[in-house]
Amino acid sequence: MPTLRLPFLLLLAAAAAAAAEASYLDYGDALSKCILFFEGQRSGYLPQDQRLPWRGNSGLGDGWTYNADLTGGYYDAGDNVKFGFPMAFTTTLLAWSVVEFGGLMPPPELRNALVAIRWATDYLLKTVSQPNRIFVQVGDPNIDHYCWERPEDMDTARTVFAVDAPNPASDVAGETAAALAASSLAFRSLDPGYSDTLLKNAVKAFEFADSYRGAYSDNSDVRDHACPFYCDFDGYQDELLWGAAWLRRATQDESYLNYIQNNGKTLGADENINEFGWDNKHAGLNVLVSKEFLEGNVYSLQSYKSSADSFMCTLIPDSSSSTHIQYTPGGLIYKPGGSNLQHATSIAFLLLVYANYLSTTSQSMNCGSVSIDAATLRQQAKRQADYILGENPQGISYMVGYSAYYPLRIHHRGSSLPSIKDHPQFIACKEGSIYFNSSDPNPNVLVGALVGGPGEDDEYEDNRVDFRKSEPTTYINAPFVGVLAYLNANSNPS
Repeated sequence: MPTLRLPFLLLLAAAAAAAAEASYLDYGDALSKCILFFEGQRSGYLPQDQRLPWRGNSGLGDGWTYNADLTGGYYDAGDNVKFGFPMAFTTTLLAWSVVEFGGLMPPPELRNALVAIRWATDYLLKTVSQPNRIFVQVGDPNIDHYCWERPEDMDTARTVFAVDAPNPASDVAGETAAALAASSLAFRSLDPGYSDTLLKNAVKAFEFADSYRGAYSDNSDVRDHACPFYCDFDGYQDELLWGAAWLRRATQDESYLNYIQNNGKTLGADENINEFGWDNKHAGLNVLVSKEFLEGNVYSLQSYKSSADSFMCTLIPDSSSSTHIQYTPGGLIYKPGGSNLQHATSIAFLLLVYANYLSTTSQSMNCGSVSIDAATLRQQAKRQADYILGENPQGISYMVGYSAYYPLRIHHRGSSLPSIKDHPQFIACKEGSIYFNSSDPNPNVLVGALVGGPGEDDEYEDNRVDFRKSEPTTYINAPFVGVLAYLNANSNPS
């Protein structure tokens, strides 16, 4: 009847609006895709169950110049280089996601997350397989970045960069120790033999890091090929504490506790640097170590907890903290430089981890005159996740393949060039330029990839040339796995 038509249409419109909202706040779907992304970054021989079929085998001769097998691992971003420093950090954060929130993951996604971790740890074990040597990089980025080429077609030099004792690589070795130790915890109940292998090699990597102190990018043989891409800009000291903290967590060995206690000041643990990422571990270190202070009453670690509180206070705009982290008008954590979403995802992860530590011990924290509880931290984390998934001024999901509106022209060679399955003919170095310069959407959807994200004004142009905004990286996705695992199980956190 005509009189019923308008209310019915209004109901339909309301249902459609609710469905649209649900489509980009489906944390379970986002979690699945966030993990799937890593399959698009794989190097080496791909398994039969590879779920992104447009990728093929690549980098199969990696390591031959050192008579070593360095196949496997991940390309860090939209290029075809394997940088050990960010890959190890990616692995640590994937493992930490499982250690903290794996119990909340649906079993298939927990399995997929462990597969993603193992693809990295199998490679990291190879990097420390030779005595007094750590392999820190495969591929020359200066040559690689000159080409726009599928990984399956790579004909550029696969130069291997190694650091031999007594030359230092405390940053890469320390982060590798952290990655292997954290991963040993992730695998402990499901594969104790592999867990033991990871832990033994974590100990070995840390000994290298601590015995020969210094930054890997200070090495003249490495510097021009690691920099400016993954230089150690902030010093190697934080990776020593970070590696020791993860070994303490994994072993409960008193020697690592003593290391954290005795070396905190000399290695800069009390430097309240409001950052957490592949180059700077301070905020993550303080949160990680705070667990033992809060739950184990190890009062000698109180300074770490104080530093963690101080960091959290900078995230609360209403607090009286002397410094605050910058937010865009739309509410996204923002730091100048490229790949900004790496800050939003890693900090959101720390918010949720610290909230868990506080709530487990029924504690809150004080930010001047303002008392902050775990629920407040969780809400801050949720706001970052929701912004990334579509609740932002652009109405765009910054996760590729998620919701109806997402970046189509990401800065990624394999995604933007025709798949080797559809175009088996070789595409040479500069022959890919027409695809790079094209305004067409990428032919291969890198499902789950989180791009660099919008600028400080919340603006985003879908343009693969603007790599600072349109390039995905493994270390943007890794902490978001933990964030989404938590939110999928607690969509209205308190």
